[in-house]
Amino acid sequence: MTVNEDVFTDWKNREEIAESMIPIIGRLHRERDVTVLLHSRSLVNKSVVSILKTHRFARQIAGEELSVTETMPFLQALTALDLGPSQIDIGMLAATYKAGDHGLSVEEFTAGAVAGATGANKLERRDSRDVVLYGFGRIGRLLARLLIEKAGSGNGLRLRAIVVRNSGGEDLVKRASLLRRDSIHGQFHGTITVDEANNKIVANGHEITVIYSDDPTTVDYTAYGIDDAILIDNTGRWRDREGLSKHLRPGIAKVVLTAPGKGDVPNIVHGVNHDTIKPDEQILSCASCTTNAIVPPLKAMADEYGVLRGHVETVHSYTNDQNLLDNYHSSDRRGRSAALNMVITETGAASAVAKALPDLKATITGSSIRVPVPDVSIAILNLQLARETTREEVLDHLRNVSLTSPLKRQIDFITAPDAVSSDFIGSRHASIVDAGATKVDGDNAILYLWYDNEFGYSCQVIRVVQYVSGVEYPTYPAPAV
Repeated sequence: MTVNEDVFTDWKNREEIAESMIPIIGRLHRERDVTVLLHSRSLVNKSVVSILKTHRFARQIAGEELSVTETMPFLQALTALDLGPSQIDIGMLAATYKAGDHGLSVEEFTAGAVAGATGANKLERRDSRDVVLYGFGRIGRLLARLLIEKAGSGNGLRLRAIVVRNSGGEDLVKRASLLRRDSIHGQFHGTITVDEANNKIVANGHEITVIYSDDPTTVDYTAYGIDDAILIDNTGRWRDREGLSKHLRPGIAKVVLTAPGKGDVPNIVHGVNHDTIKPDEQILSCASCTTNAIVPPLKAMADEYGVLRGHVETVHSYTNDQNLLDNYHSSDRRGRSAALNMVITETGAASAVAKALPDLKATITGSSIRVPVPDVSIAILNLQLARETTREEVLDHLRNVSLTSPLKRQIDFITAPDAVSSDFIGSRHASIVDAGATKVDGDNAILYLWYDNEFGYSCQVIRVVQYVSGVEYPTYPAPAV
């Protein structure tokens, strides 16, 4: 047998193992509310090739490729346990087992590592929590996709309705079509039908009522069978407590804003300050996409090195707030063609840092340039540290944070020397550290942080909603603190 045939045979063997993983992962998700992860990336509803690529990507962050032959025994061990709702990272299980001399079998080690999710310790499966989307634009439709995707077990979050203005003829059909096909994020994974008689969109078996209204104070959600729901306002029309309180109608318990909140509205960055949300808080904000991109790595750097001051420059994709061609706009520069120009504009991300990291006393300034790409942005975070360090030390620190810390769902890490913005479309992390671009000189560190300002941000919003609704299940093995 030639070397090439050996390589191909190995690929076919791994393909077969990955194929056998799919039904196990599916059953754990549907029957026990267990989400199987690989280095914080979900393997639920993934294809054979996607599972293999996710294993290979571990090389970017851990330094070596992870094989399905290494993780499959841990996945099989999970099936024998009395598991409750949880997220279990088989990549971390395999890596931790490999790194230590435990004197335990895979089955014994796995049982101990996930003991908090088994037997008397396991959580009870909760009833689903109703969710309403107020607005159905770029973020709203991605939130809808995520909510439908995460409803596979029948528990957790359940998208019940969207509220929009009636735009006239075939409004329902056109909105369903925009959910079905997206020029940036591709096809919806599943089936979508329209029930015009009942004003509903049916997506993967989930009936979503479309409520037409331009005034939140006129809607009684209980009339649609919706109760104790979380409403996500993705219009940005109201940003203070008084305006957002209009949504607190019959059937709505909490309001989450997908834009920076004003006044005393808490600005939440999941992974950093979500645990400060008061149980009785009815109104909160998920801040901006850029705030979510810079705050987690800023915290990671401040915790390890201390930060005296910093500046963030965002090179941001254009948005619907800009004009396609030159035309009147309330903001001078945003009136110029988004597709033809680099546009200097403001960003509130730097000032929002203080709300998410109140203990950080460093002054952080910021500015932004909109550029002619439709999605994925990069934040250049220039920091003066409290002590000198080296590039290698900073990269090792951030790599470890992305792998094992409580911020591993927020921070990703990539070493690919040829990475460009489109490579990060669909990233579920708040930001991705570009190792090759990182610069360190004594007490000065410059981080280049990619982020999908649409999808990555939407994932952060969903995490906040899961947390406040009580369906954000613990992850095992527990991340290092």
